[in-house]
Parts: sequence; C-alpha cells; structure tokens
Amino acid sequence: MICPYCKNQAEWVENKEIYGKNYGKSVMCYLCRDCDAYVGCHNNTRKPLGTIANKETRVWRMKAHSVFDPLWKNERRKNNQPEINREALYNRISSAFGYRVHIAESNIEQCKKIIEWVYGEGK
Repeated sequence: MICPYCKNQAEWVENKEIYGKNYGKSVMCYLCRDCDAYVGCHNNTRKPLGTIANKETRVWRMKAHSVFDPLWKNERRKNNQPEINREALYNRISSAFGYRVHIAESNIEQCKKIIEWVYGEGK
C-alpha cells in the first residue's frame, strides 16, 4: 500500500508497532512511519479496513463516528427513536451525498460533511 501523504510504501506490521502491544483480534495493519499514517486490516489479512490515515484524518474520523454511530446503536432505543441498522444508515447518507460513503474511507472534508448531515438530516 502506498501512503497518500508521502507516496512511500507503507509497511504491513502488527499493530503493536503503533500501540505498544497488539490490540484487538485482527492485529495486522499498514503503517507509514514517516507520516504516522496507518490503517488496520480485516481478520489479519492484507485487506485494509479503510484507507490509510494520518493523525488529523484519524481525529476527524473519530469525530464522525462519535455522531454517526449513536444513530444505529442502542442510543436510538434509549431516546425512543426508530431503529436503523448500520448498513441502512450508510445507504441513506450515501444516497444523500450521491456517492458511496464510509467513514473509514473518508477524508477530513468528507468527515465534516458527515457530521453536518447527522446534525441536520440524519437525526
């Protein structure tokens, strides 16, 4: 995998290179040491969970998840709102944006749009 920031080859490593110890069931990831950019992999395969992200992008993805995930998790039931599953919610936002949306593949501007959508139409 090529790092989108420096264009160097990212290494396929165990995530203990990032966290100091292996974290989670799937411990493999791609890491660009020069940019501190990384992405985890599905079930210890070489298939990335999204796109490689630097620290700023990871922060915005976490912010997007923090407002998006409660819409499909148990918080909706607690607030007496209609339930919606994760896939249906991603389909709804993708339809609204006119392209396939997934937070793990989103850049900073897309994350900001996701957050705006959640606070507007998403609720």
